Amino acid sequence: MGAVSSPWTAPVATGPVRGRVSVPGSKSVTNRALLLAALSGGAASVSGAPATRDTALMVGALRALGVPVTVEGEHVAFAPSTGLHGGDVDCGLAGTVMRFVPPAAVLADGPVRFDGDPRARERPMGTVLGALRALGARVDGDALPFTVVGTGSLTGGDVVVDASASSQFVSGLLLSAARYEKGVTVHHDGKPVPSLPHIEMTVEMMRTAGVEVDDSSPNTWHVAPGPVAACDWAVEPDLSNASVFLAAAALTGGSVTVAGWPAGSTQPGAEILSVLAQAGCSVEPGPDGMTVHGPDRLQGVDVDLHDASELTPTVAAMAALAAGPSRIRGVAHIRGHETDRLAALAHEITAVGGDVTETEDGLEIRPARLHGAPWGAYADHRMATAGALVGLVVPGVEIDDIGCTDKTIPDFPGRWTALLG
Repeated sequence: MGAVSSPWTAPVATGPVRGRVSVPGSKSVTNRALLLAALSGGAASVSGAPATRDTALMVGALRALGVPVTVEGEHVAFAPSTGLHGGDVDCGLAGTVMRFVPPAAVLADGPVRFDGDPRARERPMGTVLGALRALGARVDGDALPFTVVGTGSLTGGDVVVDASASSQFVSGLLLSAARYEKGVTVHHDGKPVPSLPHIEMTVEMMRTAGVEVDDSSPNTWHVAPGPVAACDWAVEPDLSNASVFLAAAALTGGSVTVAGWPAGSTQPGAEILSVLAQAGCSVEPGPDGMTVHGPDRLQGVDVDLHDASELTPTVAAMAALAAGPSRIRGVAHIRGHETDRLAALAHEITAVGGDVTETEDGLEIRPARLHGAPWGAYADHRMATAGALVGLVVPGVEIDDIGCTDKTIPDFPGRWTALLG
């Protein structure tokens, strides 16, 4: 994990935060690109891959399956390969590794054993593993640790899943589906799928790699069998990570520019712009990037973050410091993320003097006078950055594990302190 794991006192802004930041590439785009490159079996590359733990875990998983891959800084190169073999995969705490790699592992020649961090063993896996069994794969276990017994191929076909706990269940099945003999048709049967933009990102990237995907019917995705083209992928900045830096401007009446903000993006994190506007910020795209100017008084918001639930900790931190009440809705599924994020946010905001109520699918947060206190990160990168946001305005917020931010932002403490200048 990160080098900084002892308690870290969040630095307080002495005035409006002003600056320009470059954020690492999107982990969501990166780990999809890495898997598609591996499945192509050809000479492929991924540039702009962030030097984070999630990237390293995906690269390590692919190496464990025999994929010839080299990493130099933010550039990952793949040499041509003839197939996958069995091995041991460490998922760490990366949902993309534990949900995207097992459907590829059925194509390996031999058993692939999966395990991860202690907290990863609590994360739901039954949907993806049950789907693989329904498609003809042999899987021993229903959560980490488990073993996929690869036989070099899979028939594929139709499968019904309930993906209401995570869009990653659908994305994981789709990414490898073209390599199955009959392809795959995934039917979702259940409550609405959370974070649909992540599935749209998966489908768009698969089409870029020459895979035929039909998503014209609601809750159904058909992937035709065929090759996956070897591509040279360029990864755009991670907009969910960028949201934390933009929120610093919102909370302090400052002005922050994120360099390289894409003009159009399938990343759910782009939704932060409409949330910031509702909170009273001005949002300005420009040749230099995306700039947010914070207001004199931050307003409360009423937002449905069902499709962009990863923004919940950032929005909750802003809400705790806003002048009016806020409501975050549509995010019941984040109880199954790195931690139960709703319970964790409610607990930590209350600990610093906040007034918060957990609802069935979100949080209600009212204005209160906050004070310094220890802030638990729960080994969750977004909980840690939420604490840093509260600490911008409230002296004495002490985060127990800032090192867990290495999952997606290398040297977050250094970048944060540099922005505060």
